[in-house]
Amino acid sequence: MQRINLLKHKRKFQKNKRSFRYFITKTENNLPRNFENIVLQKNKEVWEEIDCLGCANCCKVMSPTYTFTDIKRIAAHLGMRPKDLKEKWLYLDKRGNDWMNKSRPCQFLDLKTNMCSIYEVRPADCAGFPHLLKKPFKDYMHVHKQNIEYCPATMLLVEKMYEAIKS
Repeated sequence: MQRINLLKHKRKFQKNKRSFRYFITKTENNLPRNFENIVLQKNKEVWEEIDCLGCANCCKVMSPTYTFTDIKRIAAHLGMRPKDLKEKWLYLDKRGNDWMNKSRPCQFLDLKTNMCSIYEVRPADCAGFPHLLKKPFKDYMHVHKQNIEYCPATMLLVEKMYEAIKS
């Protein structure tokens, strides 16, 4: 497993933030023909190059939202009551009324291996991240605009889509 250079990723994002976000907005407002096919092909290419275990930046700097189903499942896995899990590790975000991690990096992330200690029962939000194949893709463009800052896979997909669409 090759580690992803997160400092390099951050610098690239800062340098290209406007153009990335402009491209996403422009594409969202004027979808090219075969857009979903382009997304599927480029997504496949991304995962041939990116291994999340070489990064885990999402677990280091972001928090998933926990549904009540997630909380019950994780608590049972850990032999805790849902109430105790929430008190120990989560807080209720008043803006979105979502349960989120109190701290970052995620309490379930092993920083040496970038592995999740509750991978089998992780929150649905984690299991779907970075949400590149949620359909229709165009309805999640706002999510991708946010995630390019944190997720090298999302940034690579945007770069590959740009190359495919401009040609």
